[in-house]
Amino acid sequence: MSRWHRVHLVLTYAFLYLPILVLMILSFNKAGLPTAWGGFSVEWYGKLFANPKIQQAAFNSGVVALVSTVIATALGTLLALGVERSRPSAAREALLFTPMIIPDIVLAIALLSFFRLLKFSLGLHSIIMAHVVFNIAFVTAVVRARLKGFDWALTEVSRDLGAGPVATFWHITLPLILPSVIAAALLAFTLSVDEFIIAYFTAGAGQSSTTLPMQIYSMIRFGVTPEINAMATIIMGVAFVALFAAQRLNKGQVPGM
Repeated sequence: MSRWHRVHLVLTYAFLYLPILVLMILSFNKAGLPTAWGGFSVEWYGKLFANPKIQQAAFNSGVVALVSTVIATALGTLLALGVERSRPSAAREALLFTPMIIPDIVLAIALLSFFRLLKFSLGLHSIIMAHVVFNIAFVTAVVRARLKGFDWALTEVSRDLGAGPVATFWHITLPLILPSVIAAALLAFTLSVDEFIIAYFTAGAGQSSTTLPMQIYSMIRFGVTPEINAMATIIMGVAFVALFAAQRLNKGQVPGM
């Protein structure tokens, strides 16, 4: 790599991550002001965890992320298996990737209109359903990447030896693709925790259906406080750990095994 390429790489990373680094540093600023450093303190983290609205929002986000991740991972994995074993179709491929490509605002309005058409009540359950729709495409893409090098002869041998389709899936297919399934689940969990627009449109009224990104949005309308910096730092940490684990799991896979 040439020197200019290294300079360009450093400048790009600085542009992307310096604002995040500044935000994380300010979350430990005792003064609570973005323009003056008053010393190191974890005071704002204590106030953050003592805020009942933030506690409720964090609990709601956890429920939505966990439930939607489990459902999306199960459905997305089965969809990936079905697509890989079927005849290639350009139309089907386009349909599968549509939720990943279209803007979130369009998907959010479409889901809200669909719920209203069915006279479906809004709340945490509607956010979960919306996140499942959003995450299935990502889960399918991750699992399919692993299936590209999958040796389907192993499943045929299992069937020849008398195992049924369910037993073959649980004892042969799933163990071999499990790292990619876990990676897909971690990605879906991260996306669900971070997602704001779809949750905002499909949530009901009141604090009982407010997720953490929605709570942050309601707080920053009156200015960015150190509590928000602390919350953003925690979310960044969770997202980084989940994405790092997902990358390690994908990297450790051996095609054809």
